[in-house]
Amino acid sequence: MTAATPPRRPQLIVGLGNPGDKYRGTRHNIGFEVINRLARTWQIPLKEDCKFQGSYGDGRAGGGKIALLQPLTYMNRSGQSVRAVVDWFKLMPQSVLVVYDDMDLPVGRLRLRLAGSAGGHNGMKSIIAHLGTQDFPRLRLGIGNRPGDKPKDAVISHVLGRFSTAERQTMDAVVATAIDAIDLSRRDGVEKAMSLYNSREIAA
Repeated sequence: MTAATPPRRPQLIVGLGNPGDKYRGTRHNIGFEVINRLARTWQIPLKEDCKFQGSYGDGRAGGGKIALLQPLTYMNRSGQSVRAVVDWFKLMPQSVLVVYDDMDLPVGRLRLRLAGSAGGHNGMKSIIAHLGTQDFPRLRLGIGNRPGDKPKDAVISHVLGRFSTAERQTMDAVVATAIDAIDLSRRDGVEKAMSLYNSREIAA
């Protein structure tokens, strides 16, 4: 008889986005927003760290030590920053939870997964390439607007655009829910958080 697999409790939470005022508040930067909210909630100061190529902070939350990271490499090189932290602290990829935007989910939905492909997301492609595996948890936050194939320029315009007033209200509620889901994943494991949050439809 084999022992039951222990639940996955993230040790490093990574939020994806692009650095600079130009991109603040865009759909593609919702991962940064989650990290900023976690930093305030857990009282973990973030500061730019050259060796990690990102804004980094660590502290204690959910019963143990936790680290937060916003890669400042621009989206398509996010993996460089994540790999630097993983190597420095000798973390397993499975202990990294990545938070990012997803056009395949409508606004108001989120999805936690233990592993999976990049799904066309350039930040995730970079992280998978640098970690050498798809086997790490991720939290996708829906930004909508991919009914069928769209030209590349339309996709770029959408992800680098800003939420409407109504969408922004919903996304504020989504970010708050994401904080709760991450907090639960820290205490009881990603699997438990998946069972409670993946089916929720969030409204402002």
